[in-house]
Amino acid sequence: MELSPPPPGLEEEYKSLFSTRSLLFLQELISTFDEEVDQVLQLRISRKAHLDLTADLPSFLESTTHIRRDPLWRVLPVPPRLQRRHVDIGDLAPCDTQRFVKALQSSAQGLQVDFDDGNCPTYYNQIKGLHNVFKAVHNQFPNLPHISHAPVLMLRPRAWNMVEHNLMVAGKEAPGPLFDFGLLMFHCGKTLFENKSGPFFYLSKVESFMEARLWNNIFVWTQHKLGLPLGSIKATVLIENILAAFEMEEILYELRDHSAGLNCGIWDYSASFVNKFGHRQDFLLPDRSKYVNMEKRFLRSYMDLLVQTCHRRGALATGGMAALLLPPDPLSDPHSTVLATVTRLKLLEIKAGVDGFMVYDLSLIEPMQKLFKLHTEGDNQLHQLRHDVTVTPEDLLSMPLGGVTLYGLKYNIAVGVLFVNAWLSGKGHFFYRGQVEDSATAEISRSQVWQWIRHQTQLEDDSRVVSRRLVTELIMELTMELKALCHSVRAEQRLHTAADMFLEVVLKRDFPEFITTYLIQDHTFLSSQHTEQMETQNTDLPQAKL
Repeated sequence: MELSPPPPGLEEEYKSLFSTRSLLFLQELISTFDEEVDQVLQLRISRKAHLDLTADLPSFLESTTHIRRDPLWRVLPVPPRLQRRHVDIGDLAPCDTQRFVKALQSSAQGLQVDFDDGNCPTYYNQIKGLHNVFKAVHNQFPNLPHISHAPVLMLRPRAWNMVEHNLMVAGKEAPGPLFDFGLLMFHCGKTLFENKSGPFFYLSKVESFMEARLWNNIFVWTQHKLGLPLGSIKATVLIENILAAFEMEEILYELRDHSAGLNCGIWDYSASFVNKFGHRQDFLLPDRSKYVNMEKRFLRSYMDLLVQTCHRRGALATGGMAALLLPPDPLSDPHSTVLATVTRLKLLEIKAGVDGFMVYDLSLIEPMQKLFKLHTEGDNQLHQLRHDVTVTPEDLLSMPLGGVTLYGLKYNIAVGVLFVNAWLSGKGHFFYRGQVEDSATAEISRSQVWQWIRHQTQLEDDSRVVSRRLVTELIMELTMELKALCHSVRAEQRLHTAADMFLEVVLKRDFPEFITTYLIQDHTFLSSQHTEQMETQNTDLPQAKL
């Protein structure tokens, strides 16, 4: 194996993470499962090709009917620290030390320690984030509660579509999630277990029960290698893909010894419709700013089915993240408006039966905990079995009615361009119009712009068609507006580069499956990170560590 030298300024962190023993563990983990990782990624391609060639629609699998019809099986009960997690903090990139420390000091019951959606996976960010988790687990931050009393860490490694460019194993770049998971488990797994505080994980962008089976195999292998009892690792699977929505019971079944439940969110899931069926006119997704919310049939059915499935099997069901930010003045009208909006949306999830959800703004923790206390009893809602729910494939595949507004088009363009700009700056999320935006909102934004161009959709405002020319003009307008906020020539150049890259993505003949895959593989992003490193380094690069 070959590991790149440390990012400038992180030599000590690098040295503590990459010991001989940890490198040998990583090498064995990746070598053991590398072929299976390739197989599940090829299965994704195969399923997509089948859907395209046949124009079929997904449905509940006939081959696994026996699993769904068996009323007896349950997932193992979760440990005490996971039984009451009403409010987690989401999009918590651990490389942001200041926010990470504030979150550990907060009254949240859990932290989504995010190496995925809310994090830009530069080498610097990965090393800094992994080391910050190490410090938190081993109580090396001053004036913080012991790990057994701090909010529980829900560690989210990267998804299967991501690679780690800085580690080569047997001549291949390492799968990003195995790099993250392996180092987290090697350095923190046993300590978290001994303190009855983990190791607990979020698993992103799982598309099938075969991927859940792969993760389960990884957990079993890792627990054996590290001397942990079977079932020590617990994982919540994020159902972020329409195909996975038809396999929720099977996913729980595969992970039944290691399951902490399932999670539902709105934007990655909505974007997956464009990913799988976006070229079909029947699946034109209308303006998300006006016509797409959790009250729509396809999203409400998905949430109801997820809660019913989880509770039927004794698993926890968690909702999405409130992205809105509370204005600082608690007496102001904007503050009241935002709080009322978040309360209404989260009450919808509570009444659907979720056992918890996430917020980004730390100021929302207490109001949302009070909301749970007011409308629920006990640690969770596992007793809400939702016998009233019957969800059909038609419910899950029913697109909401509606068109496209000029405002919605402009908003999607802005989020897409600013996300690429953030990544080129080494940041995984940013703030825009009073809320946090991350790769999930960037995903739905660029997906919709691509789809609206593909179907030559008319605007509701003036009947103009969404075309390459119109999108190009609007990107130019946005760039001119944002230039005023650029405080250097380099920042202005980066903004223009981001605009060009976003336009390239939305004009591609074939839909790029993930915007993050496009970015992590793109020369422009890679060279931008190299430039950042070279600017802060005054000495020659040391030799790669073997």
